[in-house]
Amino acid sequence: MILLDGAKVANERNLMLKDMIDKDLVKYHRAPSLSIILVGENPASQSYVKGKGKACKLVGINHQLYNLKDDVTEEELSNLIEKLNQDESVDGILLQLPIPKHLNEAKLIDLISKDKDADGFHVINQGYLYQKKPTIYPATPKGIMTLLKAYDIDVSGMDAVIIGRSNIVGFPIARLLMDAGATITVCHRQTKDLAYHTKNADILIASAGRAELVTKDMVKPGAIVVDVGVNRVDGKLVGDVHFEGVSEVASYLSPVPRGVGPMTINALMENTYELYLKHVQK
Repeated sequence: MILLDGAKVANERNLMLKDMIDKDLVKYHRAPSLSIILVGENPASQSYVKGKGKACKLVGINHQLYNLKDDVTEEELSNLIEKLNQDESVDGILLQLPIPKHLNEAKLIDLISKDKDADGFHVINQGYLYQKKPTIYPATPKGIMTLLKAYDIDVSGMDAVIIGRSNIVGFPIARLLMDAGATITVCHRQTKDLAYHTKNADILIASAGRAELVTKDMVKPGAIVVDVGVNRVDGKLVGDVHFEGVSEVASYLSPVPRGVGPMTINALMENTYELYLKHVQK
């Protein structure tokens, strides 16, 4: 079994990105800029934001964190987003999810300018994705495809099974895999016999948010398994895949942590850089 070492690949790509940003800093006289909005004090979200800030510092992206209280009103948050939309020094905006229930997540995501949508969640950018038009790809699916490419994995002709149908991971990774030539099946909580589908997968993407849902007996020998899940069990981070068992049958397997997570952050850095180039070259 070959480990899909996302931390290693992400670090290599971040260093290459740093070199490009250093050169562009001389050419365009400013660095890329990312604004991160965090609502509340969710420990997981705070950890993710910290990791994103660390990556920004590494590659040379200026970043500003707006840490708002749990009880922030939708109007206050909307006003902040609109202010950042109008700020020409800001290249990318990220609203860290999840946000409190009293806020309209879909509305606020679409309020972010599609030209500053660092996460690739805006309805127009996702529409472009589904129509195979140039756009900003959602960070996690983009990171997964980059990780597969780094290990010279060609998914063309493969049967791909995705567990999870969110607009953040499931739907967009299905689209990207299909565009790359895979035949896709998307499973979810209403799927009658999950194991029936997973056992036929040449490549399996687990993004259900259920700790160790995928076990050894559910995986086809030689399958490529990508674990997107991040779950905390007894103080330990585990994925949606039972790592020890599945590692005995899979040909490739991503770990949790140090798998998809670092690749997602790298994709976010690269998205911000793409947006920056569009702004400074216009």
